[in-house]
Amino acid sequence: MTPWILLRGLTRETRHWGDFPERLQEFGAPVLALDLPGNGRLCREASPASVEAMAEHVRSQLQGQGLAPPYRLLSMSLGAMVAVAWADARPYEIAGAVLINTSLRPFSPFTQRLRPANYGTLLRLALTSDEGRWEQAVLRLTTRLAPRGPARVRLLDDWAIWRRECPVSRANALQQLWAAARYRAPAVKPAVPMLVLTSQQDGLVDTRCSERLAQAWQCGIARHPQAGHDLPLDDSTWVLEQIQRWLADQPVTAPGC
Repeated sequence: MTPWILLRGLTRETRHWGDFPERLQEFGAPVLALDLPGNGRLCREASPASVEAMAEHVRSQLQGQGLAPPYRLLSMSLGAMVAVAWADARPYEIAGAVLINTSLRPFSPFTQRLRPANYGTLLRLALTSDEGRWEQAVLRLTTRLAPRGPARVRLLDDWAIWRRECPVSRANALQQLWAAARYRAPAVKPAVPMLVLTSQQDGLVDTRCSERLAQAWQCGIARHPQAGHDLPLDDSTWVLEQIQRWLADQPVTAPGC
């Protein structure tokens, strides 16, 4: 079975997927979540200056683990940019890619790729060393359907612990943001089957970024009407349903959307 490789976004790590990898594994294929350099267990490494270099680092991780292509990629935000760069450079290694709430030049302007209303919050976050305050702000920015009450407290406690265990340096966070801002996707879709998933209540990235990408590349797209940026956290069941439908609709041979 073709393994699934999971890639998260800016400053986030594999543990932020929660139980999603285990649920995806019920489809029958192996699932492996990887950290981008500078995040998670790789927090001591320097984040590369380009999205393309991030893709090469992910490839080297897989080679080091003896896991040969082809792979299916499930990725969100910055991780989805890495998936696109990888698919563009080596489409023969990618059997398919699911892109969640990403934003790419040249299809969308910067003010849609990162909503201006968040600039002040992000600047304040860059200056704080309080793990709890940081994670509370991230939760507000990225979710709409996150758990309430005690479950929310446990989630935030976990996130704060992970941040203390694997701190992302300010330099690495800025490097990832810089790499994402500079990355320019190909005008023509890579020769890889792709599905775009978008949250219409995404408070961080305008949903029009996904809409324009799907339109430009003539890819399938599914829209969640209530979820926020962290779609797998807000509604993992919906994400899994869209993936299952997409896989069922794919031709047995020949790449396509």
